[in-house]
Amino acid sequence: MTGNARALLPLVLLSALLAACGADKPDKEAGTAETAAGLDAAARGWGVAPDLVYVTEVSGFTVFPASVGVYEDDMFVAAYRSDKARFGLFVDRDTLTAENCTEQPLGEVTDEQVTCERDGEAWYRTAGASQEYAVPRDGVVVRLIADVDKVDRAVLRKAAEAVHRPDDAELAALLSDSAGTDARLSLTS
Repeated sequence: MTGNARALLPLVLLSALLAACGADKPDKEAGTAETAAGLDAAARGWGVAPDLVYVTEVSGFTVFPASVGVYEDDMFVAAYRSDKARFGLFVDRDTLTAENCTEQPLGEVTDEQVTCERDGEAWYRTAGASQEYAVPRDGVVVRLIADVDKVDRAVLRKAAEAVHRPDDAELAALLSDSAGTDARLSLTS
């Protein structure tokens, strides 16, 4: 993905997306062969490759199903929220290394210096009022992005540590309100 596309990531518009009612998080079930078939079908419906679909879990946060889908034609996106805070999960085919970490924009912040700090298997990045945990995983980078003053770094780190492929229950939560929607429209409306 180009730096220009990353620079257009709409964190500001994420707030508008999250103003609607949320869904309760279902109980987690063990994944089955049905998960793979369901994930493949869901990904096709969203217009993303199945290998880009990831989820996370953090106590007190639930996925906002209407936010789930495609962004910029090739990125998977989902928003998570609690009563007081929210963060976005974005997945793209990219690489993040010590050499290029500070050169890649963080979300829509393009005029601020990006700082990078290795934190376990992930990178903790900041620029202006934005923060991100970037988790390289199987040829993709899962990015968890939030405002520094609204989501505690420890919460974002827990979300990064919990990044995984969805099981049946998590896939159902992603689909509960978003089946047939296009996140590109939701993010810009």
